Amino acid sequence: MGRLCTLEEMKSLRAQLRAEGKHLVFTNGVFDILHRGHCEYLHDARAQGDAMVVGLNSDASVRRLKGEKKPIVPEDDRAAVLAALASVDYVVIFDEDTPYVLISELLPDVLIKGGDYALDDIVGRREVEAGGGKVCTIPLTEGRSSTNIIATIIERYCKHER
Repeated sequence: MGRLCTLEEMKSLRAQLRAEGKHLVFTNGVFDILHRGHCEYLHDARAQGDAMVVGLNSDASVRRLKGEKKPIVPEDDRAAVLAALASVDYVVIFDEDTPYVLISELLPDVLIKGGDYALDDIVGRREVEAGGGKVCTIPLTEGRSSTNIIATIIERYCKHER
């Protein structure tokens, strides 16, 4: 089971991994209403290194980015569910709008985002590549998204009550 860390704890773990010659993978996101697409993405990302840290947007960060109705699942619960996945070694919650601080402090060996991102748009790309790391994307699982799940719930359960 993964563990929830502060940035300072993760920096220490990063130094330890580096000293052991292990490659750290970093990805990030909101991971609200965890679903199959998330799990497949995280599994594929983890396969790119020896350990993986997931940067998780805090509730305040999500509200700024996606509006006051999000997230649906609170950050502590989202972090606990992520940490319970076999593919996730560490979770660090961040309050900024982007994971730039986490990425620039940790300098992972591999920075990964979903295939809906262009490489040039990935925050931290320059820093990771300058440090000798690689940046890549992983295709998303077709038809699997939190937005689709929410739409299905509204369609099936909410429209009939009006």
